[in-house]
Amino acid sequence: MIRWFYKYGFVIYLFNTILYSISWTKDSIAPIFFYLTMGFGIFFLILTPDYSRQVLFQKSFLFLMIINLVNLVYLLFFDSFSNISSLEYLMARFMSFSLICLSIYSNFNYYKTNFQSIIVRVISLVVVISLMLNPNILSGRYEGIIWNPNMFASLTVLAFCFLFLKSNKKTLFEKILLTLLLIVTISTGSRSAMIAIIMSYVFKYGLTFRNVFYSIVGIFIFFIISNVDLNTSINRLSNQTLFNDRVEQFSFAIHNIKQNLFSGYGLGEYSGLPSNINIPKNLKGLFMGAHNGYLSILLQYGIIFGGLVILIIFKKSLEVIRFYYGKNDHNLIYLFLIIYTLVAANFESLITGINEFHTILFWFSLSYLSYSKSLEENAD
Repeated sequence: MIRWFYKYGFVIYLFNTILYSISWTKDSIAPIFFYLTMGFGIFFLILTPDYSRQVLFQKSFLFLMIINLVNLVYLLFFDSFSNISSLEYLMARFMSFSLICLSIYSNFNYYKTNFQSIIVRVISLVVVISLMLNPNILSGRYEGIIWNPNMFASLTVLAFCFLFLKSNKKTLFEKILLTLLLIVTISTGSRSAMIAIIMSYVFKYGLTFRNVFYSIVGIFIFFIISNVDLNTSINRLSNQTLFNDRVEQFSFAIHNIKQNLFSGYGLGEYSGLPSNINIPKNLKGLFMGAHNGYLSILLQYGIIFGGLVILIIFKKSLEVIRFYYGKNDHNLIYLFLIIYTLVAANFESLITGINEFHTILFWFSLSYLSYSKSLEENAD
């Protein structure tokens, strides 16, 4: 039981974040699976202290444990154990990182050969169910069975990129599925999803004739769709630009950071909009979250601890990017996810969440490539 959980506990945790995204399961089934997974994880860590210590403190995973240590020190000096939301964040972050480490170490070949296709299948199933229950794909921003169109786009565009960047030759079914995922992603109206699609083409083909051709076709389609009265990602990007409604949110986040520059607002305040903030009258009625992962971290920790967390993220990211960039193998997909997340975090509150699919997959990809790099270096 323990061995099985160490292998697949992370998979349960990751896909449960999709249940958190679905309207009718996010407040019922999803919390049950989350607390069961966290509970079993803590229990099994206590039962296997030597093995757990051996895995968690490997050099490949040490950056995750350092972030856990930063969380603990921050809680001791700037936050409080009596703050339940901060304590929950501390424990949940520790357990999510632990599940990632234990699962990669115990089941490395599974993540190397099977995991990427499982992600595509699960998300594709969500898309099919969405189209069956909510077929009005062109009536406003499409969200399927997910409670938020941006969140739906986060799922569908990742499935698209995972399938598109797959090194094997595409079957007819996979080409059809790619087309479906692309159409659904565009219909969500997510501008960051458009960035991911463009980046995936550049990532796969580079500055080749094929890429130039696809770019010309893409620009042609962009102008056609942007002149049709729809609410797709292309229309929103054409009409509003990428940062149109982000400037005030960024400015408000920076203003709030200055108020608690060194102490931050607490571990539990990772949404990008601290709960005790007074929103000015001219901004009331608008969602004034940071919509920026880096600003969210600074709001959460303050400039010192937050800067340290961001430094750790970039240091590990650059390490694996340097090692794997240019290697067109199964690691390409995980590498793309890391680079895209670092870019998208400039206009989405990624990296900080506990039960967000993209965020958890980012931390997994970073840890997987770190461990894979270690194996390759030791094999030489």
